[in-house]
Amino acid sequence: MDKKELIARRVAQELRDGDVVNLGIGLPTQVVNYLPEGINITLQSENGFLGLGPKTVDEPNIVNAGGQPCGVVPGAAMFDSAFSFALIRGGHVDACVLGGLEVDQHANLANWMVPGKMVPGMGGAMDLVTGAKKVIIAMEHCTKTGEPKILPECSLPLTAKGKVSMIITELAVFEFRNGQLYLIETAEGVDVDTVKAHTTAEFIVADNLQTMSIATGAQAL
Repeated sequence: MDKKELIARRVAQELRDGDVVNLGIGLPTQVVNYLPEGINITLQSENGFLGLGPKTVDEPNIVNAGGQPCGVVPGAAMFDSAFSFALIRGGHVDACVLGGLEVDQHANLANWMVPGKMVPGMGGAMDLVTGAKKVIIAMEHCTKTGEPKILPECSLPLTAKGKVSMIITELAVFEFRNGQLYLIETAEGVDVDTVKAHTTAEFIVADNLQTMSIATGAQAL
């Protein structure tokens, strides 16, 4: 499997039955393809949905917050953006999964702009990272040029400070515990030295370091 599929499969293991979840654009949207059997989640979207589902031919005008065509599941609710952000800011989203440009060892996230480049704007990321109970960053471990993305300090404009719960890449799983970054899993065939070689942030290797578990049997949302 490719890197993005590996990451999405591992992220799916973090979601619990009954969770209200917001998935960012790009890689995070793949997570729903790999939910374990028996895990049912409700997808929330900033533009005013609770209960997103797959795209259907009879609902051609419904789009998610990223402008992508989608559908709704039975029992879904629709409302205005003000109510949608009240849900997010009020702590009613159990987990959000977002991509990242940089994450640092202080749980800071930069994921919305690179200076000098055209960007669509912040979107709902700042609200989600601040309001969601669990913030999972799903991203490739390094840039396209091989530069680490898990750093001592973010160099790009921040989305939020100290709000990241977990980082999941194709090499490893990190978790923030009491303000410190812990390496808790490595991908199959990847050792700690390899992770260190691709990570400039300081981290603690967990005593019970595990091999990354990924979804094998999965269900469609």
